[in-house]
Formats: sequence, structure tokens, C-alpha cells
Amino acid sequence: MPVEFISAIHPNPAFDGTSTFGRGIDPDHTRRYARALDDGGFDYTLVAYHSSSADALQVAQFVAQHTERLKPMLAHRPGVIFPTHAARAFATLDRISNGRLSVHIISGGSDQEQRREGDYLNKSQRYERSDEYIQILRKVWSAEGPVSHEGAHYRFEDFVSDVSPVNGTLPISVGGSSADAYRVGGQQGDIFGLWGEPLKETAEQIASVNAVADAAGRPRPRIWVSFRPIIAPTDELAWEKAQRVLGKVREGAAERLKDDHSHHYPAPGTGRPANVGSQRLLDIAARGDLHDRALWTPLATATNAAGSSTALVGSPETVAAALLDYVDIGCELLSIRGYDPLNDAIDYARYVLPLVRQELASRAAAEAKAAA
Repeated sequence: MPVEFISAIHPNPAFDGTSTFGRGIDPDHTRRYARALDDGGFDYTLVAYHSSSADALQVAQFVAQHTERLKPMLAHRPGVIFPTHAARAFATLDRISNGRLSVHIISGGSDQEQRREGDYLNKSQRYERSDEYIQILRKVWSAEGPVSHEGAHYRFEDFVSDVSPVNGTLPISVGGSSADAYRVGGQQGDIFGLWGEPLKETAEQIASVNAVADAAGRPRPRIWVSFRPIIAPTDELAWEKAQRVLGKVREGAAERLKDDHSHHYPAPGTGRPANVGSQRLLDIAARGDLHDRALWTPLATATNAAGSSTALVGSPETVAAALLDYVDIGCELLSIRGYDPLNDAIDYARYVLPLVRQELASRAAAEAKAAA
């Protein structure tokens, strides 16, 4: 499979220091952003989910409507809508987008955030539900007649859907850093998402997921790793820029303390996040600011690791080389989005994506020559 790039659709022009929630959706900006990703050569864009944000399914349809090749990666939280409804809705959007949809299952890392939408299951139960949810989606998509199901979380009889995905099914992504996440991702995921950790820790997580997939006798998921690159023409200028970005992020975190309803996880000083992925990022940040070639962690500390928050800092050449380091340990999907989302996406498309793709093409040509 080729190495592909993922961004994340940004629904408004705000600086993404900690969260864009509470700022709503600006359709003109969202359209401009989606087209920039499409024109710039990104393969996917994550359509994020949050209890207070614009509805992700409708945003994904908007993105598909205003692009030609960009593939929406729709984040979806089981427990909000019934899986039969979800299966039909996703298949419909996949038809509308001519087979471009993928689904990223969000089991939920914050009990507080889950309860805002009436979900009182604990984390382990939420992963069990996600496992069952994915099984139902695939059962509905592959069925040639009525489908019935009776499980721990869902029960229904004789469901029929008149719409199916273009390719018969949709790629399903699972993410996380806990044993539950590895289990569900290894057993059910076509794609597995990780936040940007050092190479050693990332390789260990990949091995954990692969071990589950191997034990289940199924293909190993494609690995998706996520960063917030900070680039400038030279490494020195990039580090100066990184300090400015960090200052703005800290300002945003201070504002977040005043509004307990605007974020996923606690702001710095309000408690340690409950989810393992955020805990891991904070522990890595506590060991040092800089890891490997260019992985910079102070932004994780500044945001209390509220989502993908580690940066790759440097010139386009340095950041491209760092991304290739992750390709070398088995990452096939590279998620890069910035804190100045639209301008950063344009810069990544112009300066980073071509370097990575050129190097991969050069490697492929050398391998083909050696095999001839």
C-alpha cells in the first residue's frame, strides 16, 4: 500500500491552540480549506467529532461535495446513533462521494465528555461496544437480505438496507494506546491511529496491535500516526516559530481554564487526563523536550495532551526526513496538521509532501532496479 497523507478539516479560521469548539462552522472557510487539501495532494482529511461541534456527518458530506479526490475520514462515536442507522448513513455518504468515505471509530477517552451525550459506560465497556458496533456495520454492509443481531449492547431483528458502500464495505479505523484499543484495533480495524510518540515507543505500539491481528488471523491494520509539524525555510527559523506557537498555545490553554465546556480533556493544572494516549504523551514530555530527529513535546504539556499535540520542528527537509523515519518503522498514513491550520496545510502541501513522495519514489525505483 502506498504512503498517504491525512489532514483534519478545520471548520473556522481560528488558531487551533487548544480547541476550535465553541466557534462554530464557517462554510466559506471550510470549503476553502477542503479545496486547499484537495488541490495540495492530501489523500484524506479527518472530520473530527465532539459533543458541541458541528455535526461530523454533515461536515463530511460538505467536504465530499466540494472536493474531487480528497477522502473524508469521518470520526464517529458509537452510542450516539444506533448502528443500523449509522451503517445506512455511512453507505449513503459513500455513494454520494463515489467511494471516498472511511470511518474512524471513537470509543471516547473522557468520561465527562461522554456523559454530555448521555453515555455512562466506562472506558472498557465503551471499547466492547465499539467492537460490537463495527461488527454490526460490516454485517449490514455485506448482507444480501434481512439482518438480525443480539449482543451485549445492541439487539434488532430483520433490518434491511437498500444502500451499500461502493466497494461493498468501508475502511474502519480505530485508535488509542490502551490494551483495549490494541485489542479492538487489532481484531477489527483496517487502520489503527496513533499520536506522535518517539520512534521506539511508536514501534512498540505497532507491535502490540500487530500481535493482536496476527493472533486473530486477520490482516494487520495500516498504521496512522499524527503530528503537528512546525516548518520554516531553515531549522533555526522553525525553532523560533515553534516558540511563538507555544506561546499562543499557552495563552489558549489559559483561556480554556475559564470555560470548562470548550475542550476534550482538562487544561494544565486541572488534573491528569483519563485516557492512556494523553498520559503517554505527558510522560514522554516529562522525559525531555526533544526526541529523535525532530519530535518536540512541550505542546503536549501546554495542552495537557488534549489530542494530537506533539510537533515535528524544522525545515521542510528535516520534517520530511522525520516523517520518513516513521515510514521506516511501518507507518503508512501520515497525519499532519498545524496550529495555523489553513496556512500550514498549504505549506505542507507545497514543501513537505513532495519531498516525502520524491524520496519514496526514488526508493521504489532503486528497489525495482535491484530486482531487475
